[in-house]
Formats: sequence, C-alpha cells, structure tokens
Amino acid sequence: MSSHSGAAQALSGHALAGGTITLRHALLADGSIVDIHVVDGVVDRVGSPASDHLTDGDATTTIDLDGMLVLAAFAEPHAHLDKAFLAETVPNPSGDLMGAIMAMEAHRHLLTLDDTIERADRAVRLMLSNGVTAIRTHADCTIEHGLMSVEALIAVRERFRGRVHIEVCVLNGWPSTGPEGADQRALLRDAISLGVDLIGGCPHLESMPEAATDQFLELADAAGLGVDLHTDETLDPTVLALEHLAHRVLDSGFALPVTASHCVSLGMQPERRQREVAELVSAAGIDVVALPHTNLFLQGRGHAAPTPRGLTAVAALRAAGVNVVAGADNLQDPFNPVGRGDPLETAGLMIMASHLLPAEAADAVSEGVRATMRLAASGPRAGAVADLVALPSGSVREAIAMGPSGRIVFSAGRIVHDGRTLR
Repeated sequence: MSSHSGAAQALSGHALAGGTITLRHALLADGSIVDIHVVDGVVDRVGSPASDHLTDGDATTTIDLDGMLVLAAFAEPHAHLDKAFLAETVPNPSGDLMGAIMAMEAHRHLLTLDDTIERADRAVRLMLSNGVTAIRTHADCTIEHGLMSVEALIAVRERFRGRVHIEVCVLNGWPSTGPEGADQRALLRDAISLGVDLIGGCPHLESMPEAATDQFLELADAAGLGVDLHTDETLDPTVLALEHLAHRVLDSGFALPVTASHCVSLGMQPERRQREVAELVSAAGIDVVALPHTNLFLQGRGHAAPTPRGLTAVAALRAAGVNVVAGADNLQDPFNPVGRGDPLETAGLMIMASHLLPAEAADAVSEGVRATMRLAASGPRAGAVADLVALPSGSVREAIAMGPSGRIVFSAGRIVHDGRTLR
C-alpha cells in the first residue's frame, strides 16, 4: 500500500459544512477500492473509481484517499467525561470498584466546574481524533457533588455540537428510594430541568435494587427520556437486577430506549441461566454495553483461582439477538488508570476477552453503538450518514491490531479531523 501521509496533509484547510464531496480511491472493508460521493452529509452513492457516475465534476471538493481504509465512524456508548484524567489527582490504591468510588468521594473537594469542563473537553478531542463522532457520557449527580458534573457535561455537549453528538446521562447517587432518597430524587428533577438526555443510576448498589429500577423507569417515562443503568457491576452471582429490569420493561410497556451497562454478574451464571436471561433481555429490547477496560481492571481481585474475566455473557446475549456493544467506560481515572480514548483499543479487548471476530468487534464500537443511541446508520454505503473515519490500514483486522495514527474523520460529510488538527 502506498504512503498515506500526503493525503492527510493535503486535507488542511478543508472544513465542509455541506454541499458535495467525493472521496476517491477509498478502501472498503471487503477489499474493494471505490469512490464515495457525499451530498449534504449523506452518502449518495459508492462506485468504482472514476466511474461515469462519480466524476470530479460532481463534487464541490474531491479528496484522493490513496487507498486509506474507510469505515463507519466510531461511537462511544459509555464514558465518564467528568472523571477523565483524574488518575494522578484521585488515586485508587486498592484497585477495585469500591476503592474507586470511595476515592472519588474523598477527593470531590478538589474538583471544580472549570476543571471538569477542561478535562472533559480534552477527552472529547482525543476521542474525536481517533474517529469518534458520537459519545454517551454519564454525569455524577449526588447530594455531595450536586449538579456540577451535569452542568459541565451539558456545556461540553453544546461546545461540540455539529462535530460530535454527545448524550448526557445523569448518574444518580444512592439512596434514591424511600424517604431517605427524597433529596436525591429532587436533585434528579433539577438535572432533568437542565436538559439531560437520559436517566441512569446504579440499582445494584441500592438497598432495594428492584425498587430503584422501577423508580428510574417511572421517572424516565414521566420525563420522556431513555434509561441507561449501571447494572450488576459485580461478580456476585446472587445479584441479577438485569432480569428484573427486563421483566419490568416488558410488564410496564416502557417504550423508550433502555440500556443496561456492565451486566457483569450474568457472566457468572450457569450457561442455562445465561440463556434464559439473555432471551428475556432480547424480548425486552434492551441493549447491553460491555466495558472490558474497567471490568478487567476492577473485577476479579477477590477471586485468586481461577480469576474470572469480569465481563458480561457476551456470547449468550448475542446468540439471543441482543445488541451487545462495547465501550471504554473510564479514561485514566480511579476506575481505569490507562486507556487511549480509542475505540480500536476497546475492539481489541473484545477480541481477546470476549472472543469476538475483528468485524464483529468493529461493529460493536461503531454501527452497533449508533443503534443503541438511536442514531441514523452511518458508513460508506448509499443512504447512510457520512460519519466516516479513514485510516492508513489494509484491513479492519490490521486497523484494530495497529491502532494507526493519521486518521481522517468526517462528521456528516464535514472534515472534523485531518490527522493533525481539530477544527
């Protein structure tokens, strides 16, 4: 394959807000070389290079990609932008989940609105440079912390509007049920009034997980918002709130999007039980987010022999027809001290830890995530939104293995990263 450095450098100065663009000599995942014609942010047609239907005269701008691999842009289904880059500020000596939670609470006084916005902004820019054009982020909302994270991430959401689609899911503290949860519920209502996109929480950490799950669904239904719950982030097989969530969605007729993130304890169930719950989750239309970065780091520390992987039952869920996607969760903070903000890193972990094949792993960090977020399909095919990433790679497998730099990122046909400079 020829060098791609010239293609990336040649893009300096292009920032398309609309109109037409032709991407010449693009390599698709099936190995074919094509020209991609984009009109007003949507892929109009794809054809052989220099075909009669894809001439330079059709486009306002023509870019020769010189054989770069073009994929659907990546999407991050589960981030915590308000915690990004806190690894040095908030250490987690124990390395487990409760250690991370307690570390955050002990260091809340060090966090400010401006600092949270700056770190979140830096994280989004890093993700965007890696090809991410859609992010769902959770925002801490606790009595001690107040609405600072919600306010910060809403500000960042608006800052990147038109370049990165950002959804803010309010992450409720606990307790949230009963008389003792009244203040937390009032805080949630304040967050809704600020304009969050989804409602979330951690039912498995509440004293009454089922009641908390029911309450979140009821509050979300009243607000007209979808739900994304941290679910069963534990290796304890006796904890299985996912099953109740699925029953509740089916019984109540909850019609808004529902996502269950983590679902770790499902991976500790016998195979028959995994299938039963997976079929129920599928019937309820619940999407599941696997989070290999943090769950491989945080889970399993109390299981010396054999040490479980700490991931959900990906194979059983996929076999039942559940849309299982993958996210990075935390980025260099007490919950995950590493991470590069690159979905290709997440895809690689899903290949190694969950036994997905490269094409499956790539879908789990791109088009599958857009389905979870209820966004229009993207990718290099006619009729899809032109959220694209071009990489100097010869195949999807090679891209995941190498994680190459010099990526070119398009958001609705507009170049938002050219391998060197964000726009």
